[in-house]
Amino acid sequence: MKMTFRWFGPRSDSVTLRQIRQIPGMTGVMGFLDYKAAGEVWAQEEIKAYIDEVHAAGLACEVIESVNVHEDIKIGLPSRDAYIDNYRATIRNLAEQGVRVIVYNFMPVFDWLRTDLARVIPEDGSNSLYFNETDLGGMGPVEIVRRTAEASKGFSLPGWEPARLAELEVTLGRYEGMMGDELRQNLRYFLEGVMPVCEEYGVTMACHPDDPAWPIFGLPRIAHSQADYDALVALHPSPRNAACLCTGSLGSNPANDIPAIVRHFGQMGRVGCMHIRNVKHLGYRHFREASHLSSDGDLDMCAIVKAVHDTCPDVHVRPDHGRMIWDEEGRPGYGLYDRALGAAYLNGLWEAIAKCE
Repeated sequence: MKMTFRWFGPRSDSVTLRQIRQIPGMTGVMGFLDYKAAGEVWAQEEIKAYIDEVHAAGLACEVIESVNVHEDIKIGLPSRDAYIDNYRATIRNLAEQGVRVIVYNFMPVFDWLRTDLARVIPEDGSNSLYFNETDLGGMGPVEIVRRTAEASKGFSLPGWEPARLAELEVTLGRYEGMMGDELRQNLRYFLEGVMPVCEEYGVTMACHPDDPAWPIFGLPRIAHSQADYDALVALHPSPRNAACLCTGSLGSNPANDIPAIVRHFGQMGRVGCMHIRNVKHLGYRHFREASHLSSDGDLDMCAIVKAVHDTCPDVHVRPDHGRMIWDEEGRPGYGLYDRALGAAYLNGLWEAIAKCE
């Protein structure tokens, strides 16, 4: 298990590489150029500058996140071929700098959704990301975008790029009437376009789950259960077609057995990377993000790490969305302290499991 930390880069992250390097057991970062628009080519020069800075801090960067898929590809518009060409160029450029895994998603419009970015946890006074479908009420997509932007504390949020959301109403209209099967066929078309390049350069595409793990605003979603990922894997036979198993995204639905899902795809060799975090279920489609400690949420973190240990031990992982604790101010979900605690906890589970074998 290769422990990593998400880093948004020197332009916009409140967490420094020096701080990340000081976390026990930390081997690298899952990188992200947060200023790149969906569909834009990631140039060699900017990738190299980012990764050189990571290497200079004594960390690796073999996983890149949020190389976002343009909506035209998801919708299936004629313009998708040009954007797939751009994506292929980005894969080549990333591979030239040593990247081995690219995390993407195929969620229409919204990469993730919360109804509160800083809900106070009454038990300890910290705050965390929170979702309650009831709170959406009569709130439409435009309103939730406005509220999310206002609550972001001035930080960019992955998947909420202003340029992409500026034409929200037009984009939503293009998805009207689309069902999951059609979206899945558009994903097949995308995979058929990029897999030859992935195989040539040794890059794995790891698809992130829908977050939360059910349809929202009537939009189709095709990656929020074991059955969904079985269908995704079946779209292309290459082992480079893999999953990014985010335990919190999948775990937002109590029906998902997370350790079983990890074992299933780990045994298939289709786990590209993992985000490991905990959630606390508060009711139907109602949850908050908890500390990584099993007893603070509803996921069995020991069983999850044991599944990784047994079926995909070399996978890159990172602690995901942390609480804001100890008066820290930063990007919601991406502060230093609670994610550092999470990394130490996960490494402790790994050591205990390995030594008890």
